[in-house]
Amino acid sequence: MARILIVEDSPAMRAYIRSTLEDRVLGLAGDVDIVEAVNGFDALRLLPRGAFDLVITDINMPDINGLEVIRFVRQSDRYRHVAILIISTQATERDIQRGLRLGADRFLPKPFTPEALRDAVVASLAARAEAPQAGASPSADGVDDRASAASPRAEEPAARTKHPGSGEGGGG
Repeated sequence: MARILIVEDSPAMRAYIRSTLEDRVLGLAGDVDIVEAVNGFDALRLLPRGAFDLVITDINMPDINGLEVIRFVRQSDRYRHVAILIISTQATERDIQRGLRLGADRFLPKPFTPEALRDAVVASLAARAEAPQAGASPSADGVDDRASAASPRAEEPAARTKHPGSGEGGGG
């Protein structure tokens, strides 16, 4: 069973992500344990309370933003093995590359379909499970080596497809 921490300040988006991942039709129901954090500060409070396989984080949040959460996770020996998926309305190529360079495994622009979210979650979890250097230390520049090949991941259809008109999303 995968344990997932959703870090999102929008209650509607948190509920959408949770219900999507718990949807039996998409095939993850029963295989996930979901914990919700209302912002980055809450995420840092919840991380020590259990082992997580994946953190799904928004970028734009009050107090501690998603990029700061990623930086914390990747710099921590205890959490660096955790897969990270960014979901955000901030989806320029620059934003995507910045998140991936910090150590995110995937970037999914908002709005997204349930199928795109499921595919990104499955791919993120699979990539971390298969990574031979799951406990590797960061490179000299402080960036996790697994993120250095991030560019191709940003080009995957599920990670790059925008679905206009859904109106989903919090502040970013």
